[in-house]
Amino acid sequence: MPTLLLYSILLHFLHSLSATSPSPIPSTIQLPRPLSTTGAVSVTDFGATGDGAHYDTHAIQSAIDACSPSSPSSSTGATCYVTFPPGKYLTATVHLRSNVVLDIQPGAVVLGGPRIEDYPKESSRWYVVLAENATDVGITGGGTVDGNGHLFVERFNSVKNVMVSWNATGDCLGDECRPRLVGFIGCTNVRVWNVTFTQPAYWCFHLVRCDNTLIHDIAIYGDFNTPNNDGIDIEDSNNTVITRCHIDTGDDAICPKTSNGPLYNLTATDCWIRTKSSAIKFGSASWFDFKGLVFDNITIVDSHRGLGFQMRDGGNVSDVVFSNMNISTRYYHPSWWGRAEPIYVTTCPRDSTSKKGYISNLLFVNITAHSENGVFLSGCKGGMLSNLRFVNVNFTYRRWTNFDGGLIDYRPGCQGLVKHGAAGMIMEHIQGLEVENVSMRWASGGAKEEWDNPLEFRPSSVNNVSFLNFHSGVYAQ
Repeated sequence: MPTLLLYSILLHFLHSLSATSPSPIPSTIQLPRPLSTTGAVSVTDFGATGDGAHYDTHAIQSAIDACSPSSPSSSTGATCYVTFPPGKYLTATVHLRSNVVLDIQPGAVVLGGPRIEDYPKESSRWYVVLAENATDVGITGGGTVDGNGHLFVERFNSVKNVMVSWNATGDCLGDECRPRLVGFIGCTNVRVWNVTFTQPAYWCFHLVRCDNTLIHDIAIYGDFNTPNNDGIDIEDSNNTVITRCHIDTGDDAICPKTSNGPLYNLTATDCWIRTKSSAIKFGSASWFDFKGLVFDNITIVDSHRGLGFQMRDGGNVSDVVFSNMNISTRYYHPSWWGRAEPIYVTTCPRDSTSKKGYISNLLFVNITAHSENGVFLSGCKGGMLSNLRFVNVNFTYRRWTNFDGGLIDYRPGCQGLVKHGAAGMIMEHIQGLEVENVSMRWASGGAKEEWDNPLEFRPSSVNNVSFLNFHSGVYAQ
C-alpha cells in the first residue's frame, strides 16, 4: 500500500543518516491481517435496548463472549463481528476478545457510563472499551464511541475546564483520575477504521505494549477546553500505522510515549489536527528509546504547538522524519503547555532524580509554518541535540491573538516558564545543525513583540552549524 512504500523509502533514508546509531530496528511493518466477515451477532439479540437510558453492558459483553471463537458457544471459528444497530448503548466497561471486531453501525453510539462503579477497580483499566492480550481485534462500522465527557466536568471554564477526579479511590492520584475511552493493552494485530470517537473524559485512544496496529479513516473530537483528552497515545507499542485521521481535541493529538519499553516503527500520514497542546508530541513519558518514526502529509491548524519533543526521563530519540506539512500555531492561555512554537525540540531532566536523554537524526523537510512564535531547539548538558536538518522550510511569524508572549516554556519540570524575548529560532546545546533552503520572515509594527532577531544561540553550546541558502527578512502586515 502507498503508506508502506513511503515508509520504506523514508526509513531507507533514515538508515543512511544514522550509520552510527547504536542499534538496528526492523525495516518492515507487518500489518494486521485483513479482517473478513466470517460471522456476526447483534447486541440486540442478547437483549440490548439501545435507548441510552438503561445499561446494555451485560448484553454487549454476552454478544462479545458468544462471538469470540474461543467461546464454546461460538461456531464461527474465525473473526466475528459484533453489530450495533442504530441506537444509544449506555455501558460500563466492556472487554473485547480475540478475533472479535465491534461493528458500530452509522447511527449507533456506544455511550460510556459516568459512574465510578462502571469501571474496574484498577485505574489502569478504566476504559469504556478495553482489549487485553487479544489478537486480531478491531472496531469499525461508521458509528461512534462517546465517553460522555461533559458529565465529568466539575466546572465549565472558557480557559480550561475543571474536571472530576476519582483519586479518592487511592488507586491513582491527582486531577487526571478519569476514565479513558478505548484501550488496547498487550494486543497484536489491531485494526481500527471508519469510526468516530468523541467526548473522552481523559485520553481517547490508547495503545499499550501493542504490536502491528493499523488505524485509518477515524475521527476524534474532544472538548477543546478539557485537559488531558489526548487523541491517540501510543505507549511502548511498535509497528504502528496511522493514516487519514481527523483529530480535533484539547490536548496532545498524536503522542508516542515510552513508559516501560522502547517504541519503534511508527508511521503517521495524511492527517488533519487541531489542539490546544501539541499536535505531535514525544513524551513527556520518556524512560525508554524512540527510533524510526515517520510523519508525512499532515496539516496542523490553530494549535498551541506543532511538532514537540518533551524528553524528560532519560530516554533517547533517533531517526525521525517530518515531511510535507502545513503548520499553523497560535497562543492560548499559558495554563496549557506550549507557546505557539511550530517546532519544539527539548531534552532536559524532569527533576534532580531524572536521567538525561539525547535527540539525534531529525529531518524536517518540505514544511510551511505560520506561527505566533519561533522554533525552540534546546538540549542540555549531557543531553545534546545532534544532527538536526531543516530542508525546504518556510516560516512566517506574526501576532494575531492578544495573549502575552515573552516566555520560553520548558514544562514539565526543568526550568518551567522563563521570561525571554522572541526569536525566529532559539538554539541551545546542539551538536550538528544543517539549515538548507530555509526562509524566515516576520512581521514588524503593531505587535507586542518586535521580531528583530531571526537566530539566537550561544556559540559555546551550539557547534557544527551549517546554513545554505538561508533567507530572513521583515514584511509589513
